[in-house]
Amino acid sequence: MAAQQETPDITLYTAQTPNGIKISMALEELGLPYKTVAIDITKDTQKEPWFLSINPNGRIPALTDTFTDGAPIHLFESGSILQYLVDRYDPTHKLSYPRGTREYYEVNSWLFFQNAGVGPMQGQAHHFFRYAPEKIPYGINRYQNETRRLYGVLDRHLAKSKSGFLVGDHISIADISTVGWVWKAGWAGVDISEFPNLKRWEEMLEQREAIRKGRDVPKPHSGRVSLQDEEENERKAREAREWVMRGMKEDADKKHKI
Repeated sequence: MAAQQETPDITLYTAQTPNGIKISMALEELGLPYKTVAIDITKDTQKEPWFLSINPNGRIPALTDTFTDGAPIHLFESGSILQYLVDRYDPTHKLSYPRGTREYYEVNSWLFFQNAGVGPMQGQAHHFFRYAPEKIPYGINRYQNETRRLYGVLDRHLAKSKSGFLVGDHISIADISTVGWVWKAGWAGVDISEFPNLKRWEEMLEQREAIRKGRDVPKPHSGRVSLQDEEENERKAREAREWVMRGMKEDADKKHKI
């Protein structure tokens, strides 16, 4: 007899970022009901005391639920939230594989690859290429090249995939964890056409209704970033640069007060 799916009491605290949309895409793929609280990171909402009581690191996404003991549980870090969702709410393995199988551990490898590699390195490429108040060639080259290296790892792996997915024969949290970042390759100054297998993979995922629905949470997704429209990209970067730098200064000031 198939395991019964529990009834969730999920609230997702999120913003329209590559990390934020991971969770809403997973929730939509799993068909789970959830409430959404949009966090305005341009106004540092994620640093307010009420949010820090949910995620002490002051970052999105975060998620609350009622745990099996009847008490609330507060979760943060996107990879951890994805693992929680499939562990608790994916008895038929829509986004996972049975614990102990080869595929289960392979999913974990690619999940950690994204959270420890692609996300941090590409995030730094975003910062130095788009947001830093001065162009520092060493920083730009360092993180763009590392992003390209990691994309190359993904591209070579996907070239060998019979299903087109990162692991096994269906979509998993490894795919969901990674695709939002790949959609933003151009924001890092990386041309996705250099990686044809990766490009084919992200286009395939984009065709899924649940993925498209989930990536529009909490507001419509801006889509891929085109390197052919750098004038518009720079305009958007200028708009964001002020609050990015303000947030960094506030974090530094707070550190000195501790």
